[in-house]
Amino acid sequence: MAVTVKITANFEHNLEAIAAFLDNVDAPQVYDRLLDELNDTLIPNLENFPAIGRPFLARSVRSVEVTNALLRLQAKLHDGELREYLFSDYLVLYAQFGDVIHLLSIKHHRQLSFDFHSLWSSN
Repeated sequence: MAVTVKITANFEHNLEAIAAFLDNVDAPQVYDRLLDELNDTLIPNLENFPAIGRPFLARSVRSVEVTNALLRLQAKLHDGELREYLFSDYLVLYAQFGDVIHLLSIKHHRQLSFDFHSLWSSN
């Protein structure tokens, strides 16, 4: 099956955040390498092996709130699949709908989930 990989606006925003993060740790050359790896490895891997990532919704659920959120997410996916793929130093979230994959999110493993500096900078 021929699969097309599309990049979402959120994925592009995440790439910009990774570029800023790597620039702050004086490693801008790592970002260039990431872009090369996306084009040369990640996208071809997904085109050839779309189920390479593990199913995101197969995670164990430990709260009612998460259960309800996952049910809402499943309803939005309809016939699609949500998967996560560990790629080099990055975690990639993608959705597959038939023969189209949408790259949804990418995070460097060293990026914080919360921007504490901006949360407390006004105090």
